Amino acid sequence: MSEAERFAPGWPGIEPRWTSSAKIGVGTALNQHSRIWFTLSHGILNEVYYPRVDQACTRDLGLVVTDGRSYFSEEKRHCTFQNFPIEPGVPAYELINTAIDGRYRIEKEILTDPYRNVVLQKIKFVPLVGRLSDYQLYALLSPHLANWGRANTGWAGDYKGIPMLFAHRDETALAFACSVPWRQMAVGFVGTSDGWQDLSNNFRLTSNYTRAENGNIAMTGQIDLNACNGEFVLALGMGGIWSEAGQQVRASLLDPYEELRSHYVRHWKDWQNTLLKLDEPPTEHDLYRASVACLRCHESKDFLGGVIASLSIPWGFNKGDEDLGGYHLVWPRDLVETACGFLAAGASLDAVRVLRYLESTQEADGHWAQNMWLDGRPYWGGLQMDEAAFPILLVDLLRREAPALLGDLERWWTLVGRAAGFIVSNGPVTQQDRWEEDAGYSPFTLAVEIAGLLAAADLAEAIGKPLTAAFLRETSDTWNDSIERWTYATNSALARQIGVEGYYVRIAPPEEDCRASPLDGFVPIKNRPPGQSSDSATHLISPDALALVRFGLRAPDDPRILNTVKVIDALEGETAAGPRLVSLQRRRLWRA
Repeated sequence: MSEAERFAPGWPGIEPRWTSSAKIGVGTALNQHSRIWFTLSHGILNEVYYPRVDQACTRDLGLVVTDGRSYFSEEKRHCTFQNFPIEPGVPAYELINTAIDGRYRIEKEILTDPYRNVVLQKIKFVPLVGRLSDYQLYALLSPHLANWGRANTGWAGDYKGIPMLFAHRDETALAFACSVPWRQMAVGFVGTSDGWQDLSNNFRLTSNYTRAENGNIAMTGQIDLNACNGEFVLALGMGGIWSEAGQQVRASLLDPYEELRSHYVRHWKDWQNTLLKLDEPPTEHDLYRASVACLRCHESKDFLGGVIASLSIPWGFNKGDEDLGGYHLVWPRDLVETACGFLAAGASLDAVRVLRYLESTQEADGHWAQNMWLDGRPYWGGLQMDEAAFPILLVDLLRREAPALLGDLERWWTLVGRAAGFIVSNGPVTQQDRWEEDAGYSPFTLAVEIAGLLAAADLAEAIGKPLTAAFLRETSDTWNDSIERWTYATNSALARQIGVEGYYVRIAPPEEDCRASPLDGFVPIKNRPPGQSSDSATHLISPDALALVRFGLRAPDDPRILNTVKVIDALEGETAAGPRLVSLQRRRLWRA
């Protein structure tokens, strides 16, 4: 450490928090060379993930505008936002942030270097009032390396003479630089000595601390607006150590930006051109291409076929290091649904990759973890029975849609047979998880379990196991016949109020342990007494029951389904705590 180093006070900073999960964009290069992902919201860069899609490394990176004397404006709080994909189906974005007070506009283009672990932002600062020289512009970066806001260390330094801001934690490091050298650099602890505090109080950097160790840190760099005439490129790079990150950043800034942009776009367009042309004739807003690109952005580049649920942390502004997983984990249910999306778009190879990932992460007893890191380690300890059935349905779907890619059915019976055995031994009651469910009978889970057992029976028959197939069909028929006894509430005050006989509930407490075994036969299930009254106050009602229609177990015009829809319609509305049931948009989605 040099004698000129100035250590920031205020260790360790305020408690670290993540940021909003209301994303307006996600992106990554479509190859395995660049192992970095980015997210956007409120007009700025949010979490950057590296070297895996389940490891967030930043909270956010935005700009602050001052005049050096009395004006302070932060783009994520004091601008209106516009966001456009640079081309349909290409997850690179043009952002236009205009100051609410009308004084400036910030134009950005954001993508990743297709060959390096670097996020690039090509930015133009446009003064709408006054001249460029009237403004000072600062970039503020909040590292949260390796999924942790605590215990980050940052410093101002250089790589081969190029001024850069660095941070590291354990085996992960970042470097942050500008295409024109920073005019000033500062590092501090969030909430006490960081650049935001300095700029909001003094309208310019006055402290210029060069190092902050082992805390919740933020780093600030001033852009030399006059030297670049308001146009510049910001590069945020990642590596195992600071020098690797610095080399990645410098190499990206040395390459022509337009060349990197061209390659990034071409890779995505080449993949999009292999998909079904479901968007013809084209529309003004191509949601199809944006949707499939979003799905593909969530796939790992190390664990092929491993697609996380979301590049976000739900309620992140209230979440800290105590909740490392968020949604950037693999949830088997979401993973299968993503594979189904790939198949619907004609991306059969992508769907097969997902199935092979599921094959490698299946537990010895046949189930999958409720959610897991990409390497298969469970995160939460809960168990959701539908997540044991969904992979069976994926095998069945691929049998019909892409049999040549699926190949040897005997191979897939290992996965299917173990999963079906787990469902028979542990179902039909959904197991308690750590998200929102208690143990009990759920129409959605029942629908997936029963459909999964029927699909497993078909595969068993196809490979010459008729007795197993017959047993699986008998089990599924027995469960199917019991759905109403388990989940259809009748003669309740709510039913009488709305004028229906009854309705399906989201989850009903188990009457007793209901198990069937291939060896021991079926355990009798105690019937609820006919006409038993149910207290509607204990019922949670939702469109989950429509899964009985989606999976082919009940007809759309079944009176019990129609009664449940009436109850859903009657209960739709707002409460002080938020929507009483589900949003109108979600309800319409289920109906469709």
